[in-house]
Amino acid sequence: QVQLQESGPGLVKPSQTLSLTCTVSGGSITTNPYYWSWVRQPPGKGLEWMGAIHYSGSTYYSPSLKSRTSISRDTSKNQFILQLSSVTPEDTAVYYCVRGLGPGDYWGQGTQVTVSS
Repeated sequence: QVQLQESGPGLVKPSQTLSLTCTVSGGSITTNPYYWSWVRQPPGKGLEWMGAIHYSGSTYYSPSLKSRTSISRDTSKNQFILQLSSVTPEDTAVYYCVRGLGPGDYWGQGTQVTVSS
């Protein structure tokens, strides 16, 4: 059973960089053919796919967030990391890490991030 767990600060100040880590157990992030994604849901809105890292290490980003988003990985810890720069209150959301693209098949429980001074 694959399990994903998000971790990181729940409160970030405007203009700072949001950094979240997803720790994966029960499967390796370097296993073909999987993608590992970050998805968020702002309050009262739908899910938004932010980007993904392929098992090969290639990265893919939503065009609307590409200029502010970076996804990396630490294969020794079986983790992948989201960094979102220059955050504003509009980045307040529940952030999920997901195995796959689109709907995905395994999801973390989600972590609330609030952007506020």
